[in-house]
Amino acid sequence: MSVRLDKWLQVARMYKTRTKATTACDLGRVKVNGQQAKPHRQLAPGDRIELLQGDWERVLIVKELRDKPVAKTEAAALYDDQSPPKPSPDPLARLMRRPPALRDPGAGRPTKKERRDMERWSDGEPKLDDDDDDEEEEEKEEDD
Repeated sequence: MSVRLDKWLQVARMYKTRTKATTACDLGRVKVNGQQAKPHRQLAPGDRIELLQGDWERVLIVKELRDKPVAKTEAAALYDDQSPPKPSPDPLARLMRRPPALRDPGAGRPTKKERRDMERWSDGEPKLDDDDDDEEEEEKEEDD
């Protein structure tokens, strides 16, 4: 029996989805027996898989082949993990991954909505707001 590499990586829970496993193979982050592997490569027991997960290089020896998802406890039995310990997180890299600081409303470049409002104002049209709906409701209540 043989199993596709991308399927096995998902079943072994190295990647959350098969698409992510396929992408990792296409980007050259997965090697089988020292050679870059394509997602459709067929695995056999005893194959050595080297893959990058972030900045952690994992080394796995295939013990068992499965192509159907299994429980997390069973997934660990599919391979022999010979990976070095997970590196401690780099504080500078963590700061670089943070989202950019949010700007205060009204500061910086106007948003698309703000630009449209400014164009309407310069053309002499009234400003369109959500408040117009509230006024219509109040008028209906007064009429009743």
